[in-house]
Amino acid sequence: MKQSILTILFLAFFTQLVAQDKLTISDRISEIDETNIFKTEGFYNWGGSIIQGEDGKYHLFYSRWPKESKFTGWLLFSEIAHATSDSPSGPWEYLETVLEGRGKGHWDAITAHNPKIKKFEDKYYLYYISTNLGDNQGYTTDELMEIAQTGYSHDNWKILRPNQRTGIAVSESINGPWERKDNPLIEPSGPITTLTVNPAITKGRDGKYYLIIKGDKPNETRFIRNQAMAIGDQPDGPFEILPKAVIDDLDTEDMSLWYDEDLDYYYAVFHAHGFIGMMSSPDGINWGKASDYVLTPKELKMKNGSILKPDRLERPFVFHENGKVTVLGLAGKIEDESVVITIPLK
Repeated sequence: MKQSILTILFLAFFTQLVAQDKLTISDRISEIDETNIFKTEGFYNWGGSIIQGEDGKYHLFYSRWPKESKFTGWLLFSEIAHATSDSPSGPWEYLETVLEGRGKGHWDAITAHNPKIKKFEDKYYLYYISTNLGDNQGYTTDELMEIAQTGYSHDNWKILRPNQRTGIAVSESINGPWERKDNPLIEPSGPITTLTVNPAITKGRDGKYYLIIKGDKPNETRFIRNQAMAIGDQPDGPFEILPKAVIDDLDTEDMSLWYDEDLDYYYAVFHAHGFIGMMSSPDGINWGKASDYVLTPKELKMKNGSILKPDRLERPFVFHENGKVTVLGLAGKIEDESVVITIPLK
């Protein structure tokens, strides 16, 4: 028994010794051109998530909503769309709309937003967020449009925002059909309150599933969002939120999470006020600033020598292929246009 305990302790020590935070992205961000910027006439495009299909093509799942609803229409009219490309950095071509708000009587009645697409074992898992108007079931499309165009100051925004939850749709094919779960994936607890949104998930070295979820910071008078970690045995849950937050000292959003098998380390990218950053962890539970913490300020270099400075640069996503990080995805808003940007990494 004593020898077994010593063996376990040695293996734990050896894992920590071997696992090192060696990943760099900031020095690999390439210049971009129009082929890396995906926009759609009449729609705002937003946060993308990329996966390679069995057809060899690259598949982008992203949010979009009609411009007539204004930019704040994301909370009411967003849909999850599917585009394809021969390259993970674009150009992208719209293929189909995958999910919309499911309609009255469902937890995901209104909007479908902020997707993350994953394949675990032999199934595809599409994580997304949605909301509803609670007991108010008498609303019309015109009333939803009024909320969207009014934005944050509308009284019903105070119902829609806290009703946001993360859900999941599952398919045996990248092209669907997608079967939604009847209930949200996870409820707020521990280091987050109010809502559970913007999911990011990976399979860890232990075979368990690590899910980062965003919510409001408890007992906080300022508007600060926390990032919580939840762990489950299956990709569709149930998940248990850990008491220790991934980030709780900085207002952040939109994490993208992965376990790097070669480096035996966990990484997550996020956006904060002024920069795109990266956290790292040896075990998926205890997180700190990555050695390559600031990946980029909110500006991008163009191949023509100019600098692109969007009004907003958010929703970072990392795509890796054959164990290597190859694309950094972002969402950008430039005046009344919003786009998905897929940046090849050197």
